[in-house]
Parts: sequence; structure tokens; C-alpha cells
Amino acid sequence: MKTAPTLYTERLILRSFTLEDVVDVQRLTDDPDMASTTYHIEYPYKDGMAEEWIGWYNQQFEKGKGIYFAIAFAKDETLIGEVDLTFRTHLPYKDASLNYWIGKSYWNCGYCTEAAKAVVAYGLREHDIELIFAEHFKRNPASGRVMQKIGMRYKDFFPKDPENDASEDTLLYIIKKDEFEGK
Repeated sequence: MKTAPTLYTERLILRSFTLEDVVDVQRLTDDPDMASTTYHIEYPYKDGMAEEWIGWYNQQFEKGKGIYFAIAFAKDETLIGEVDLTFRTHLPYKDASLNYWIGKSYWNCGYCTEAAKAVVAYGLREHDIELIFAEHFKRNPASGRVMQKIGMRYKDFFPKDPENDASEDTLLYIIKKDEFEGK
């Protein structure tokens, strides 16, 4: 099985998920506060969902649809979250969405910023990506601060529109390859 490269930051290891991570993913995601800040994590996070999710991520990576990393401490490899780039391959140009989550007990420590910055650098330098974008719920400004700290800039606001599956006000941030290389 093909796996994502391992990336290292000052405090973190970014590596592929394995089935050994199931218990930790379940523990971290089965939190109403954490789940409420994401687009795709349900609460309650039922038994079996973590295993299914890890399998799906690994399949997406095998198909070249994205790069998915477990975020773990470098000192002891404790799993604390996830960060990924999901490629939009159906467009005439290459771009990717940046997505991430961190377990609630690790919020406000800079881990998400550290991991996201490493993944954006990797994606723009090692893949033919022209632009990376990320979105966050308006009521979650901490996620927007992560985006700003890694050099992304505010691009657009999407108001709540239940008729088109937009259940919340959302803000969009972007960074282009040439903007990143200039930093």
C-alpha cells in the first residue's frame, strides 16, 4: 500500500493514518465542540466510523485525490489531529482544499498552525498546485486565524443558504503558489 510521506516540524510528525489510530481518532472526534467546528465530522462519532474514515482516506490517497496526514507529537507520537490537501482534479488548473481538525484538549497551542503550514509548503513545492483554499464557519474565527498565520488571505464570504446545502455562514481564504514562494 502506498503511503503519504512523513513530514517533520519542530514539535510534530505528520504521517499516514493506520488502523492502529482508530481508537485515538474515535476518542478525539467524539466531542460535540470539536465536531461542531468541522464540515464532515458527526457527533456522536459512532463505533466503526473511525475505521471507515481511515480506510476512505487511504483509498483517496491511492487514487491521487489528496494527501492525508495524522498529526502526532514528535516526542511520543500521540495522535492529536488531522490535516490534508484534497485535490480538485476535475478543473483545468490544479488547486487543493486545506482541511484540518485538532482534538479539543490541544486547541490554542499552535499545533494546527504548525501542521497546516508544513502541509501547505509541501503541497505547493512538491505538487503542481497553483492555489490552495480553505474555508471556515464564521462562528469559528480561530480557524481563520490559522489560515492567516500560514499566509492565506481572505477571499470571500458565503452566507448561509439552506436551499443550497450551506447551513452556516462561511469564509474563504486562499494562497497562490507565487504568494507563498515570496514568503
